[in-house]
Amino acid sequence: MSWSGGKDSALALYYLLRDNRYHVAQLLTNVNAHYGRVSMHGVRVELLEAQAQRLALPLHQVLLPEAPSMAEYEEQLATTLRPLHAQGAAHVAFGDIFLEDLRAYRAQQLARLEMEALFPLWQRPTAELLREYLTLGFRAVVVCVNEAYLDRSFCGRLLDESFLHDLPPNVDPCGENGEYHTFLFDAPYFSRPIPYQRGELVRRTYPAPVGEAPLSAFWYCDMLMGKE
Repeated sequence: MSWSGGKDSALALYYLLRDNRYHVAQLLTNVNAHYGRVSMHGVRVELLEAQAQRLALPLHQVLLPEAPSMAEYEEQLATTLRPLHAQGAAHVAFGDIFLEDLRAYRAQQLARLEMEALFPLWQRPTAELLREYLTLGFRAVVVCVNEAYLDRSFCGRLLDESFLHDLPPNVDPCGENGEYHTFLFDAPYFSRPIPYQRGELVRRTYPAPVGEAPLSAFWYCDMLMGKE
Protein backbone atom coordinates (compact mmCIF):
# COMPACT_ATOMS: atom_id res chain seq x y z
CA MET A 1 0.00 0.00 0.00
CA SER A 2 1.43 3.38 -1.04
CA TRP A 3 0.81 5.15 2.26
CA SER A 4 1.08 8.92 2.61
CA GLY A 5 -0.48 8.90 6.06
CA GLY A 6 -3.32 11.09 4.82
CA LYS A 7 -7.00 10.69 4.04
CA ASP A 8 -6.87 9.29 0.48
CA SER A 9 -4.46 6.44 1.17
CA ALA A 10 -6.37 5.77 4.41
CA LEU A 11 -9.69 5.30 2.63
CA ALA A 12 -8.07 3.29 -0.18
CA LEU A 13 -6.62 0.97 2.47
CA TYR A 14 -10.06 0.64 4.07
CA TYR A 15 -11.48 -0.72 0.82
CA LEU A 16 -8.54 -3.05 0.25
CA LEU A 17 -8.84 -4.57 3.71
CA ARG A 18 -12.47 -5.43 2.92
CA ASP A 19 -11.61 -6.98 -0.47
CA ASN A 20 -10.95 -10.72 -0.21
CA ARG A 21 -9.00 -10.68 -3.48
CA TYR A 22 -6.08 -8.90 -1.85
CA HIS A 23 -3.84 -9.19 1.19
CA VAL A 24 -2.14 -6.00 2.30
CA ALA A 25 1.40 -6.98 3.25
CA GLN A 26 3.22 -3.69 3.76
CA LEU A 27 3.03 0.09 3.82
CA LEU A 28 5.37 2.09 1.55
CA THR A 29 5.98 5.77 2.30
CA ASN A 30 8.19 8.30 0.54
CA VAL A 31 10.28 10.08 3.17
CA ASN A 32 12.52 13.13 2.88
CA ALA A 33 15.70 11.62 4.32
CA HIS A 34 17.24 15.03 5.07
CA TYR A 35 14.41 16.18 7.34
CA GLY A 36 12.98 12.82 8.42
CA ARG A 37 9.50 13.77 7.26
CA VAL A 38 6.88 12.34 4.89
CA SER A 39 7.41 13.80 1.42
CA MET A 40 4.98 16.62 0.53
CA HIS A 41 3.03 16.25 3.78
CA GLY A 42 5.87 17.27 6.08
CA VAL A 43 4.76 14.88 8.86
CA ARG A 44 7.45 13.64 11.24
CA VAL A 45 8.53 10.00 10.82
CA GLU A 46 7.66 9.40 14.49
CA LEU A 47 3.98 9.96 13.68
CA LEU A 48 4.20 7.86 10.52
CA GLU A 49 5.59 4.98 12.58
CA ALA A 50 2.76 5.41 15.09
CA GLN A 51 0.26 4.92 12.25
CA ALA A 52 1.97 1.70 11.15
CA GLN A 53 1.99 0.42 14.74
CA ARG A 54 -1.75 1.00 15.08
CA LEU A 55 -2.33 -0.77 11.77
CA ALA A 56 -0.06 -3.66 12.76
CA LEU A 57 1.51 -3.52 9.30
CA PRO A 58 5.21 -3.40 8.40
CA LEU A 59 6.37 0.01 7.19
CA HIS A 60 9.05 0.56 4.56
CA GLN A 61 10.35 4.08 4.22
CA VAL A 62 11.48 4.97 0.69
CA LEU A 63 14.26 7.40 1.62
CA LEU A 64 14.68 10.21 -0.88
CA PRO A 65 16.95 13.28 -1.07
CA GLU A 66 15.48 16.69 -0.39
CA ALA A 67 14.79 17.43 -4.06
CA PRO A 68 15.06 14.14 -5.98
CA SER A 69 15.08 14.04 -9.75
CA MET A 70 12.56 11.78 -11.43
CA ALA A 71 15.39 9.38 -12.27
CA GLU A 72 16.47 9.23 -8.61
CA TYR A 73 12.90 8.65 -7.46
CA GLU A 74 12.29 5.90 -10.01
CA GLU A 75 15.53 4.12 -9.16
CA GLN A 76 14.82 4.21 -5.42
CA LEU A 77 11.29 2.94 -5.99
CA ALA A 78 12.54 0.08 -8.15
CA THR A 79 15.19 -0.81 -5.55
CA THR A 80 12.45 -0.97 -2.93
CA LEU A 81 9.95 -3.00 -4.95
CA ARG A 82 12.19 -5.61 -6.57
CA PRO A 83 12.72 -7.67 -3.38
CA LEU A 84 9.03 -7.35 -2.47
CA HIS A 85 8.07 -8.65 -5.91
CA ALA A 86 10.50 -11.53 -5.45
CA GLN A 87 8.67 -12.38 -2.20
CA GLY A 88 5.34 -12.56 -4.03
CA ALA A 89 3.97 -9.00 -4.04
CA ALA A 90 2.05 -8.46 -7.29
CA HIS A 91 0.38 -5.06 -6.78
CA VAL A 92 0.88 -1.62 -5.30
CA ALA A 93 -2.27 0.30 -4.34
CA PHE A 94 -2.64 4.07 -4.50
CA GLY A 95 -5.20 6.60 -3.27
CA ASP A 96 -5.41 8.54 -6.56
CA ILE A 97 -8.92 9.52 -7.62
CA PHE A 98 -8.96 11.14 -11.06
CA LEU A 99 -5.52 12.31 -12.27
CA GLU A 100 -5.16 10.31 -15.50
CA ASP A 101 -1.52 11.24 -16.17
CA LEU A 102 -0.46 10.17 -12.67
CA ARG A 103 -2.33 6.88 -12.96
CA ALA A 104 -0.64 6.15 -16.30
CA TYR A 105 2.78 7.02 -14.87
CA ARG A 106 2.36 4.72 -11.87
CA ALA A 107 1.15 1.85 -14.04
CA GLN A 108 4.08 2.31 -16.39
CA GLN A 109 6.65 2.25 -13.59
CA LEU A 110 5.17 -0.88 -12.04
CA ALA A 111 4.88 -2.67 -15.37
CA ARG A 112 8.66 -2.44 -15.69
CA LEU A 113 8.85 -4.51 -12.50
CA GLU A 114 6.12 -6.93 -13.65
CA MET A 115 3.73 -5.51 -11.05
CA GLU A 116 0.29 -3.88 -11.34
CA ALA A 117 -1.18 -0.71 -9.86
CA LEU A 118 -4.49 -0.69 -7.97
CA PHE A 119 -6.70 2.38 -7.51
CA PRO A 120 -9.54 1.60 -5.07
CA LEU A 121 -10.92 5.17 -5.16
CA TRP A 122 -10.70 5.72 -8.90
CA GLN A 123 -13.28 8.15 -10.35
CA ARG A 124 -15.37 8.35 -7.20
CA PRO A 125 -16.95 11.82 -6.68
CA THR A 126 -14.63 13.53 -4.24
CA ALA A 127 -17.27 15.29 -2.12
CA GLU A 128 -19.00 11.92 -1.72
CA LEU A 129 -15.71 10.25 -0.78
CA LEU A 130 -14.91 12.82 1.87
CA ARG A 131 -18.33 12.54 3.49
CA GLU A 132 -18.07 8.75 3.49
CA TYR A 133 -14.64 9.11 5.09
CA LEU A 134 -16.11 11.22 7.87
CA THR A 135 -19.13 8.93 8.37
CA LEU A 136 -16.85 5.90 8.77
CA GLY A 137 -15.03 7.60 11.64
CA PHE A 138 -11.75 8.64 10.08
CA ARG A 139 -10.20 11.72 11.67
CA ALA A 140 -7.37 13.84 10.32
CA VAL A 141 -5.68 17.22 10.60
CA VAL A 142 -4.80 19.40 7.61
CA VAL A 143 -1.01 19.67 7.75
CA CYS A 144 -0.15 21.35 4.45
CA VAL A 145 -1.95 23.81 2.17
CA ASN A 146 -0.95 25.19 -1.22
CA GLU A 147 -1.05 28.99 -0.90
CA ALA A 148 -2.25 29.28 -4.49
CA TYR A 149 -5.56 27.72 -3.37
CA LEU A 150 -5.93 28.13 0.40
CA ASP A 151 -4.65 30.63 2.96
CA ARG A 152 -2.83 29.74 6.15
CA SER A 153 -6.06 29.70 8.20
CA PHE A 154 -6.90 26.28 6.72
CA CYS A 155 -3.62 24.74 7.89
CA GLY A 156 -3.88 22.92 11.22
CA ARG A 157 -7.67 22.55 11.04
CA LEU A 158 -9.54 19.32 11.56
CA LEU A 159 -10.77 17.74 8.34
CA ASP A 160 -14.50 17.86 9.08
CA GLU A 161 -17.79 19.12 7.67
CA SER A 162 -16.89 22.67 8.66
CA PHE A 163 -13.66 22.47 6.68
CA LEU A 164 -15.52 21.11 3.67
CA HIS A 165 -18.11 23.89 3.94
CA ASP A 166 -15.40 26.58 4.00
CA LEU A 167 -13.49 25.38 0.94
CA PRO A 168 -13.51 27.84 -1.99
CA PRO A 169 -15.41 26.55 -5.06
CA ASN A 170 -12.18 26.14 -7.06
CA VAL A 171 -10.73 23.65 -4.55
CA ASP A 172 -11.41 19.94 -4.93
CA PRO A 173 -13.05 18.56 -1.76
CA CYS A 174 -10.34 15.90 -1.43
CA GLY A 175 -7.53 18.21 -2.51
CA GLU A 176 -6.86 15.93 -5.46
CA ASN A 177 -4.98 18.69 -7.29
CA GLY A 178 -2.55 19.12 -4.41
CA GLU A 179 -4.51 21.89 -2.69
CA TYR A 180 -4.00 20.37 0.77
CA HIS A 181 -2.62 17.31 2.59
CA THR A 182 -3.58 15.66 5.86
CA PHE A 183 -2.33 13.56 8.77
CA LEU A 184 -4.60 10.71 9.91
CA PHE A 185 -4.74 10.36 13.70
CA ASP A 186 -7.70 7.98 14.04
CA ALA A 187 -9.36 5.37 11.84
CA PRO A 188 -11.77 2.43 12.13
CA TYR A 189 -8.84 0.05 11.73
CA PHE A 190 -6.45 1.74 14.20
CA SER A 191 -5.94 -0.08 17.48
CA ARG A 192 -6.19 3.33 19.21
CA PRO A 193 -6.01 7.00 18.23
CA ILE A 194 -2.66 8.78 17.93
CA PRO A 195 -2.19 11.58 20.47
CA TYR A 196 -0.75 14.71 18.89
CA GLN A 197 -0.04 18.36 19.46
CA ARG A 198 -0.13 21.11 16.87
CA GLY A 199 3.18 22.92 16.51
CA GLU A 200 4.13 26.06 14.64
CA LEU A 201 2.96 27.13 11.18
CA VAL A 202 5.76 27.42 8.65
CA ARG A 203 5.71 28.86 5.11
CA ARG A 204 8.04 27.32 2.55
CA THR A 205 8.61 28.11 -1.11
CA TYR A 206 9.80 25.75 -3.84
CA PRO A 207 10.79 26.20 -7.50
CA ALA A 208 7.76 25.59 -9.72
CA PRO A 209 7.77 23.53 -12.93
CA VAL A 210 8.83 25.28 -16.12
CA GLY A 211 6.08 27.50 -17.52
CA GLU A 212 4.44 28.19 -14.17
CA ALA A 213 4.96 30.89 -11.54
CA PRO A 214 8.57 31.25 -10.31
CA LEU A 215 7.80 29.82 -6.88
CA SER A 216 5.16 27.61 -5.27
CA ALA A 217 4.38 28.46 -1.63
CA PHE A 218 3.00 26.09 1.00
CA TRP A 219 1.98 26.43 4.64
CA TYR A 220 2.84 23.54 6.96
CA CYS A 221 1.53 22.81 10.44
CA ASP A 222 4.18 20.94 12.38
CA MET A 223 2.67 17.98 14.23
CA LEU A 224 4.22 16.67 17.44
CA MET A 225 3.64 13.34 19.14
CA GLY A 226 1.43 13.79 22.19
CA LYS A 227 1.42 11.84 25.42
CA GLU A 228 -0.50 8.54 25.58
